[in-house]
Amino acid sequence: MDDITGRLARRLRQEREARSWSLADLAERSNVSRAMISKIERGEASPTAELLNRLATGFGLTLASIFAEADPGLDPAAPRVARRAEQAEWRDPGTGYLRRNVSPPGAPALEIVEVQFPAGGRVVFDAYHETRIVQQLWLLEGAMELAVGDATFHLSAGDCLAMTLDQPVIFHNPGETPARYAVVLARPETRR
Repeated sequence: MDDITGRLARRLRQEREARSWSLADLAERSNVSRAMISKIERGEASPTAELLNRLATGFGLTLASIFAEADPGLDPAAPRVARRAEQAEWRDPGTGYLRRNVSPPGAPALEIVEVQFPAGGRVVFDAYHETRIVQQLWLLEGAMELAVGDATFHLSAGDCLAMTLDQPVIFHNPGETPARYAVVLARPETRR
């Protein structure tokens, strides 16, 4: 099991156990089978972005939060730096899209993620949050098409889309070259 798969497995198990949830409890909340959750927690399966989003939403967390390294001993007001070499990266085995958590561990209020999205790639996040999580996507290179609920937005380099993650979102790169964008979102309070 590679390092990121192992960290994801531990993090998901810790989140579930911290809530005293069974596999069945998380399966019901996330619409992911107990068998798949068990495989992921044992590091026997590498989840796709769509699956991880369902699990994060089941916990009431953002996808970026699942990748963040928690350190309860950090003073939230203390300055900290996340060096590029230390920022967690993860590649979606389903689409090949690469996401990197830019925010320092334990940084309050906001999460920043950089994404490299392959040409022709498509990811559907059909699970969405009950709380009003606000996200902005700033397209740095390439082109992206986002369907947010019933509305579709065509973005070019430099465009920024603000949205609330309270409905399904489809990310699609219609171009022939990879797209690169930054996502900035307000970190919600964790529900337990």
